[in-house]
Amino acid sequence: MRWAGQTVDADDGALPGLERAGLVRSVRTPEFEGVTFHEVLCKSALNRTPEASRLPFRYTVNTFRGCTHACRYCFARPTHEYLDLDGGHDFDSQLVVKTNVAAVLRRELARRSWTREHVALGTNTDPYQRAEGRYRLMPGVIRAFAESGTPFSILTKGTLLRRDLPLLSLAAGQVDVSVAVSLPIGDPELAAHIEPGTPSPKARLDLVKAVVDAGLSCHVMVAPVLPFLTDSRQHLDTLFGLAAAGASGVTVIPLHLRGSTRGWFLSWLAQEHPALMRRYRRLYGRGAYVAPEYSQWLDERVAPLLERHRLGVRASARREERGALRADERVPEPEAALTLF
Repeated sequence: MRWAGQTVDADDGALPGLERAGLVRSVRTPEFEGVTFHEVLCKSALNRTPEASRLPFRYTVNTFRGCTHACRYCFARPTHEYLDLDGGHDFDSQLVVKTNVAAVLRRELARRSWTREHVALGTNTDPYQRAEGRYRLMPGVIRAFAESGTPFSILTKGTLLRRDLPLLSLAAGQVDVSVAVSLPIGDPELAAHIEPGTPSPKARLDLVKAVVDAGLSCHVMVAPVLPFLTDSRQHLDTLFGLAAAGASGVTVIPLHLRGSTRGWFLSWLAQEHPALMRRYRRLYGRGAYVAPEYSQWLDERVAPLLERHRLGVRASARREERGALRADERVPEPEAALTLF
């Protein structure tokens, strides 16, 4: 759903074309310099995934649109274009906040038709990005799942998840709760350039340990692996060795460049690593996904390292994730929770 064709008479910093009646307010605060929060009332919280995605879950919840993690490679960037915003700087700085998401979710989970299927969080934008510290949406979401008997999973780069570990532990006594931490880059200097708004690699490794200490298992997603930047044997071996201190397993997925993400990432690459541009054009000459030969090479590199560190990686999980990304490319419609009115 686009918001084109709707007008406001005064420029109050709201999203382009967003009718005033659909927006609670737009907010800027000194704590988030350069970021505008567009607080909205969503009509739906549960999003159904496309049938073709072959994911191990059919429903997701996204508390935000856009993400201040500002990861150059983020595959969700094109979704901001449904708001008539760009997938580059706007994605990083124009955040849609679904302020009533927990209440709406609670109503949806209470429906007699709801069959308590697994729901995934963090599949589009991170529920524990910095803005969660301001809006505190996740405690209500977690309680809604636990009280309705709905199993759920969380994927995050955000160390703010620590705040909710007691609540997650309580929820795990009622439903299945899965936690995964995204850690694609072990080099802190490189991470600061490519993921400038994220906690450091060390902070995320400490989060893995905190999750385990709270009595929950924690998977690590080494995704995406960036060709010729983070795919060396030394980098992967060091990263897996650090993750092995707490992670229940690791999943490895190579970078894909869909839609506006491609231009946003390659513009950074051309500026910071121009010598790699020709190699990237060869690898991604067929489209958004890396050449099959590279995927096979990466699998062969990763397998012995994971075995060495006793970290299991489910090939089926890799296939499911890749299938999800392909489906995301094929289905350009926005999530159901984007319906605001």
